Amino acid sequence: MKQASGNTGMIARSAGLVSVAVMCSRVLGLVREQVMASLFGAGQAYDAFIVAFRIPNLLRDLFAEGALSSAFVAVFTDYDSTRGDEETWRLANNVLAGIGVILSIITLAGMLLAGPLVNLIAPDFSLIPGKMELTRLLTIIMFPFLIFVSMAAVVMGILNSKGKFFIPSLASSFFNLGSIVGGVGLALLLPKFGQPAIVGMAIGTLIGGFLQLACQIPALRRTGFRLRPTLDWSDPGLRRVFSLMLPAIIGLGATQINIFVNTNFAASCAEGSVSWLNYAFRLVQFPIGMFGVAVSIATLPVIARCAAIKDIQGVRETYVSALTMGFCLTIPSTAGLYCLAEPLVKVIFQHGRFSSFDTTRTAEALSFYVLGLFAYSAVKITVPVFYALKDTKYPVIGSFMAVAANIIIINMSIAALQHKAIALATSCAMIGNFLFLSIVLYRKLGGYSLPYLGRGLLKVCAASGAMWLTLILTKHFLAETTISDLAGLGLMVVVGATVYALTLYGLKLQELTILVNKIVSRMRQQ
Repeated sequence: MKQASGNTGMIARSAGLVSVAVMCSRVLGLVREQVMASLFGAGQAYDAFIVAFRIPNLLRDLFAEGALSSAFVAVFTDYDSTRGDEETWRLANNVLAGIGVILSIITLAGMLLAGPLVNLIAPDFSLIPGKMELTRLLTIIMFPFLIFVSMAAVVMGILNSKGKFFIPSLASSFFNLGSIVGGVGLALLLPKFGQPAIVGMAIGTLIGGFLQLACQIPALRRTGFRLRPTLDWSDPGLRRVFSLMLPAIIGLGATQINIFVNTNFAASCAEGSVSWLNYAFRLVQFPIGMFGVAVSIATLPVIARCAAIKDIQGVRETYVSALTMGFCLTIPSTAGLYCLAEPLVKVIFQHGRFSSFDTTRTAEALSFYVLGLFAYSAVKITVPVFYALKDTKYPVIGSFMAVAANIIIINMSIAALQHKAIALATSCAMIGNFLFLSIVLYRKLGGYSLPYLGRGLLKVCAASGAMWLTLILTKHFLAETTISDLAGLGLMVVVGATVYALTLYGLKLQELTILVNKIVSRMRQQ
C-alpha cells in the first residue's frame, strides 16, 4: 500500500490544482449563464442558442473531452515512457494535423447541413415562427468552435502527460471570459445593425473557443514541443490513437443519442423546458468538473504509466483511491445541491427576464439531476481505466445500455413529470452505466479492494448525513430571520461544508488525511 499512498498523494495534489482551475472556469461559466438568464430568460432566443450550440457540442464531447482526449493521453504517455523525444513529438504533430483535417471537413459539412440538423434535433421548433431559422443561423456561426476546442484537447493531453495540470484546466476559463466579454459586447452592439442580440453570444462562443486553445500554447512550448506539421496516415502511433478512438466514438455516440433524445423530448414539453434543463445541468456540471473531471484528469496519466509497465496492482490501488476520492467530493455535493436547489437557482439566475416561475422549474430539474451526480463523476474516473488497459468495448456496451434505460424511463414518466422526467432518466441511466462498468472492471483487474472502498463510502455517507441534517436545521433557522438570500445561501454552504469536512477528517478517511497533511506540511515549510 506504500505505492498506493504515493499515488494517492500525487493524484490528490494534481486533482487539487485541477479543482482550483476548474472552479475558476465553473464560476465564470455560472457568470456566463447569469448573463444569458438576465438578457434572454428562458424563452425563444435562449432555446435556439442551446440547440444550436448543442450540435457542435455533441461532436466536441466525442472528439475533445471523450474519445480523442482519453485515446491520445494513453498513446502519448506510452510513447513518452518508452520511446525518445523525437518519436513522441512527431506523434503529437501528426495527431494535430490529422485531427485538424478531419474536423475541418466535418465543420464544413455541418455548416452546409445546419438546417436539416436543426430540424432533426428539434423538429417542434418549426411550429414557432422564426425559431427554426434563428437556430440554423446560430448553428452555422458556432460550428467552427469544434476545431478550436478539439485542438485544445490535444494540447491539454500533452501537458497533462508531462505533469502540467493547472494551465490546461484553466483554459476553459478563457473560453468563458471570451464568451462573456466578446458575447455581451456584441449582443449589445449587433441589434443596432439589425441582428438579434443572441447572435453576439454565438460569436462570443467562437472567440472563447480560440482563447481556450491559444492560452495553452506558451505552456506547450515550455515542454519542448515545436510545431512541425506532418501528416502520415500510415504512422503506427496515429493509427493506434484512431483505433482507440473508434470504439470510444461509438460508445460516446450512444451518450450523444441520449442528449439528442432528451433535447427532442424537452422541445416537445412546455416552452422553456430546454432552458430549464440546461440551467439545471450547468449547476450539476460545477461539481462534476471540479471533482469528477479533476480526479479523472489527475488519475489517467498515473494509471496509463502503471498499465504501460504492466503494473496491474498499481492500477487497482490507484483506481480504488481515485474512486474513493471522487465519492468523498460528489456525494456531499449531491446532498447539498438537493437541499439547496431552489435558493441556489434563485440567487444565481433569478434576475432580469428569469422569473420566479423559471426558478421553480429549474430547481425541480436540478433535484432530479443531482441523484446521478456521483455516477457521472465515477464514470469519468472509470472509463479512462479501460482506455489505459486498451479495452474500449465495455464502455461502448455500457453507453448503449444507458441509452435504452434513458428512453424507457422517459417514456414511462414524461406524462406525469414532464421536463423532470428527462433529468430523472438521465440520472438513472448514468447510475446503471457506472454499476455495469465497475463490475466489469472488477473482473478484468482480478478484483480490487472492495472493503477499502466500502469503508471509505460509509465514512463519506455518514459525514454527508451530518451535513444534510445541519443544512436542514440551518435552513429552518434562517427562514425565521430577515437575512438576504445571498447571505443566507453563503452561510449555509460554509456551515455545511465545515461540518462535512470536520466529520470526515474525524472519521480518518485516508484520501482526505493525506491531502490535509500535505497542505499543513507545506504551510509549515513556508
